[in-house]
Amino acid sequence: MNRTITKANPQQVDDIMNVIAAAKKIMRQSGNMHQWTNNYPSTDVILHDIEIGGGYVVEDDGTIVAYFAFLPSPDPTYAKIYEGNWIEDTLPYHVVHRIASYPDAHGVFKSIMDFCFAHDSNIRIDTHRDNQIMQHVILKQGFTYCGIIYLLSGDERLAYQKTK
Repeated sequence: MNRTITKANPQQVDDIMNVIAAAKKIMRQSGNMHQWTNNYPSTDVILHDIEIGGGYVVEDDGTIVAYFAFLPSPDPTYAKIYEGNWIEDTLPYHVVHRIASYPDAHGVFKSIMDFCFAHDSNIRIDTHRDNQIMQHVILKQGFTYCGIIYLLSGDERLAYQKTK
């Protein structure tokens, strides 16, 4: 299998939205009923990621199997952390958002993290308290739980960081 990670383009949005739909199904089946609701992430959100150069696809043998956003700091939702501290509270850093993959695409999170750490040594990520799968893979890849952040919507997220 040949796995590649490249910047997403607008022509891939339908395939990306199919990946997101599959990821949402797994979330619901695993008891995560509150994350990615109300049509989030929408096509407009994904197109915005792509427009600003932060949307990426993971392809296995030319087929899109995952999507993620890899965005430079500062991220306003990471400005203040509660019930903890960042490992390294300086700029620059990158954030990883909107990771979605097909359930049969194995090793995707590790591939994404390898890609991200090839571009920055200071990475932050967050997830919903109910997203046990994501919490597991984040910790498995060596991230440290740092505390709680709040999205612009006011929703709580568990925040993690890893530095190299």
